[in-house]
Amino acid sequence: MAIDGHESDDWPAARYVAPLLESHGRSLVLYARQLCNDAEDAVQLAFIDLATQSAMPQDPAAWLFRAVRHKALTLARSRVRRHRHERTAGEARAGWFQVTDDDALDGQAVVEALGSLDQIDRETIVAHLWGGLTFRQIGTLLDMSASTAFRRYEAGLVLLRKRVEQPCATKS
Repeated sequence: MAIDGHESDDWPAARYVAPLLESHGRSLVLYARQLCNDAEDAVQLAFIDLATQSAMPQDPAAWLFRAVRHKALTLARSRVRRHRHERTAGEARAGWFQVTDDDALDGQAVVEALGSLDQIDRETIVAHLWGGLTFRQIGTLLDMSASTAFRRYEAGLVLLRKRVEQPCATKS
């Protein structure tokens, strides 16, 4: 199959884009969902950028998360400008992940708890837990040290646990 005039066999990006999409696609969409309403578009744009690179980035996962973050923030700013220009009401934000019947946690409670965290804490938790990024990679992504990323992750988890695990009030 020809892609932009290149046969896929001689196009270097064809060898690594599909495996990266398979291994990181869902976590990248989850990560982008906290930053914009067009998460799939942000991920697609990042993969297009990756495919046009002349060489594979040294750390493709971290590169993809940073690219998705940039694309998502750009898309979010564009949406705000467009809505302000059109003077339309904001759209309801999509959930950060899809809940299935067999989930052990109450997905809606986790989404609400994540939404109540600082953006940096939220990004750190999502990038590490669902994205599989190391704290070094998260530090690079968010312009902080690995130890700061770890501290933000730990503090965010403490708050998340408190908000999700609040016991139900019982009547006596």
